[in-house]
Amino acid sequence: MPRTILHLDLDAFFCAVEETRDPSLRSKPFAVGGQPNERGVVSSCSYAARARGVRSAMPTSRAMRMCPGLVVVPPRHRLYGEVSKQVMEQLGRLTPLLEQISIDEAFLDISNLRDHPERLARDLQARIRDELGLPCSIGIASNKLVAKIATEVGKKAALHRPSTTGRQASPSAQDDVGPPFALTIVPTGEESAFLAPLPADMLWGVGPKTAARLAELGIHTIGDIARWPESELTSLLGEHGRDLSRHARGVDERPIVTEYETKSISQETTFARDVRDDKVLEKTLREQSASVARQLRKEGLAGKTVKLKLRWPDFTTLTRQTTLNSPTDMEDEIAKIALILLKNVRKSNQAVRLIGVGVTGLGQPVRQLGLWDLDTEKSRNLQEAVDALQEKYGREMIHKGTNK
Repeated sequence: MPRTILHLDLDAFFCAVEETRDPSLRSKPFAVGGQPNERGVVSSCSYAARARGVRSAMPTSRAMRMCPGLVVVPPRHRLYGEVSKQVMEQLGRLTPLLEQISIDEAFLDISNLRDHPERLARDLQARIRDELGLPCSIGIASNKLVAKIATEVGKKAALHRPSTTGRQASPSAQDDVGPPFALTIVPTGEESAFLAPLPADMLWGVGPKTAARLAELGIHTIGDIARWPESELTSLLGEHGRDLSRHARGVDERPIVTEYETKSISQETTFARDVRDDKVLEKTLREQSASVARQLRKEGLAGKTVKLKLRWPDFTTLTRQTTLNSPTDMEDEIAKIALILLKNVRKSNQAVRLIGVGVTGLGQPVRQLGLWDLDTEKSRNLQEAVDALQEKYGREMIHKGTNK
């Protein structure tokens, strides 16, 4: 039986959340991100700002040059996470076949629901708007690939639809551009026809390098990929070419995945100004190690590999790692390894733009205690007690004592 997959994307999610807290931001060009004097980057921007050329991942200083008067709001990631959870709870009431793929996107398998897909989607959009104050766009198709592309196509079409009110007649009028709030449905059997005229780089798996390679072959649209012999694409691109051929014809058999295994946990910091001070770098690494360890314990995990990430002022980025004999979820152990890696790779007085620590090789913590492991277990019990107190009273209120 054909499936019915719904893809939901919250429109300019961070900005939409900020608008619910501060309605004066509505219809204005604004961005969520770091301040320009701190080498900030745009995390999200309103549609009014996008109409003036502002984009996510753009340096804030450049965004403000492109859009004079741009309001920059500092991000509140904990708030966004809480609101995202509320949205996912709404979706979960429809069906347990829910796959969250990011903080603002999800797939649902609605094949067995009685309501007509369009009616269900309209009701869902209205409920999320009315109860949470958030706009969203939806794509519906027989599989995940086409449903997601349908959402993208619908959003682009809505944003480029000619205005009947003259709102886009001049740059100043662009401030009134609102979210797309789109709904696009691709009927079963029409997947290939829907995809055919779209640019090749809208297909999953076609990044800049693959797009350039395809363009050399005269392949510019998804339809061009679909018409190219699969055997030739496979010989040119390997197994990736076979996948592209299938995807270009609208074939995607991946199921909804309701749970994901955590692969790694990490923290990183980009400094407002390059840092040379050893004590500042050490303090940052210890704070990051504590955060990573706390998240490991919260998820009931421990990791065997500790990774250090560094970026120099010229944007050169490197990573170093060490694998332990046994998995850990303790911040002191993680910090100790991270500091050794830092000492091994960084020259004295060398400036650092970004620093981060992560743990991979995750699994369940080992709790087999020997005669000499009692101190470790006492330390873990103390740390778990601190975790509980910090969760109740706040991170800044409770700290472990240090020997001086």
